Amino acid sequence: MAIYEQIGKSYDFTRSADPEITARLAHFLQINADLSYLDVACGTGNYTLGLAQSGGIWHAVDQSPQMIAAAKNKSHTVAWQVAQAEALPYANGTFSGVLCTLAIHHFNTLVPAFKEIYRVLSHGCFVLFTATPEQMSKYWLVEYFPEAMRKSAEQMPRLEEVRNALNQAGFNSIDIEVYSVSKNLQDLFLYSGKHRPELYLDSNVRSGISTFALLASRDEITTGCQRLAADIECGMITKIIKKYDHAQGDYLFLIANKIN
Repeated sequence: MAIYEQIGKSYDFTRSADPEITARLAHFLQINADLSYLDVACGTGNYTLGLAQSGGIWHAVDQSPQMIAAAKNKSHTVAWQVAQAEALPYANGTFSGVLCTLAIHHFNTLVPAFKEIYRVLSHGCFVLFTATPEQMSKYWLVEYFPEAMRKSAEQMPRLEEVRNALNQAGFNSIDIEVYSVSKNLQDLFLYSGKHRPELYLDSNVRSGISTFALLASRDEITTGCQRLAADIECGMITKIIKKYDHAQGDYLFLIANKIN
């Protein structure tokens, strides 16, 4: 069973395409109305549909039938398919751009998946939005949910591992842009509450975040939320957040270019 089958039922209650992230993805992809694009590990299609508003002919795949079923219920303008990133059901050079948001840690191995993406890409770029273990070690969440955060960071590929895998797949050049969570972030993924710690006290928010839904024990969530609530109440959370302030970004975009 795909990992996200366990959280698919409540996923869209708190997850949506953030306008700022969508705009950056569209900028990198340089969407053309007459060209085709692919979203790999699309989930319920929030970013697929957000980007489709900018034009283009869109296809999207996910390994979870439940996620694809939810995506199909939202729109029939995208060609949705259940598929693994390592075995994409498309001919060589089908797409002018490919994206993957917050999902490469679910790939079985990076190089075969990246080679498949390279194969179906005719030109243009493959845009990744992800977080590295180095970045995640600087999330203030480690103060309250240390074991869950350790497990979460361990499953994320290191930046050099991702770069090397992209190079092995054949991508000619790789650009990086760091992303820092804003106070107005609309997509409630793991560090969305960076500036809004009270979000993590909401079980609906936690249920849409795989770190809490799949990796954290009930005891750790209970204890962590109790401590967090107390620190919010007394104001200590401000000092905790400041302690983890840094300039390396919370997530990053990797733009891997295929130049024929």
